[in-house]
Amino acid sequence: MTATAQTAEEHGAAPGLAAMPEDWSRALAVVAHPDDLEYGVASAVAEWTAGGKEVTYVLATRGEAGIDTLEPAEAARIREAEQRASAAVVGVTDVEFLGHRDGVLEEGPALRRDIAGAIRRHRPELVLTLNHYDTWGDGPGSPWNTPDHRALGRAVLDAVGDAGNRWIFTDQLEQDGVLPWPGVRWVAVAATPTVTHAAAVGEEAARKGLASLLEHRAYIEALTDEDPEAYARSIVYGGLDRYAQRNGGQRAVAFEVHPR
Repeated sequence: MTATAQTAEEHGAAPGLAAMPEDWSRALAVVAHPDDLEYGVASAVAEWTAGGKEVTYVLATRGEAGIDTLEPAEAARIREAEQRASAAVVGVTDVEFLGHRDGVLEEGPALRRDIAGAIRRHRPELVLTLNHYDTWGDGPGSPWNTPDHRALGRAVLDAVGDAGNRWIFTDQLEQDGVLPWPGVRWVAVAATPTVTHAAAVGEEAARKGLASLLEHRAYIEALTDEDPEAYARSIVYGGLDRYAQRNGGQRAVAFEVHPR
């Protein structure tokens, strides 16, 4: 434990967060649904792409079960379009959908295989995903996480190892022509109860993060009666401000980082 962390704990405050690694050029963000990245991570992505880094999005589902008033096929069409527009706002042009069913993702070889294939194709140094823990916080009564998020996040952590092993999912090597990729150096999991690192976010990246979430207008309007911009602003800026105290007063997106 560092002296800074020890002092913070003695005063009842959470310890400071380490800076996110910056010595990488390619990242792959893998999440369950359209909009998952826009509830915070997109602001960090905007900062990274503005600095010349390459980020690709992979979504396990098309979010077809996410709007109660729309049939799944129509919801999937709308949400895929919203996701592509949202990604473009923060400098991401490569967006893939794996085609798993929304709401019933299963942790296991089928999901791991598809994620490992994406890692082998895109060859990232950094892999990003979302909270896979049971809850969204660590206190009593914290909101329960969804089955899709829990299954997806755990599958990502496992698939990173799969992607580097030539004896796992060998059909990809033979049929798809991809090579094993052992080059992932970190997996960064956003919004966990036990974050360790912070990606600092400036005003322009925060603005883009807000605009990115607002591209999911059909989803937001189905989710809440609140004005979409007020709702999105409270989510994005609220999240960035939450970790500022642990990041030297600068807004940040926080991650739990697993070195590989």
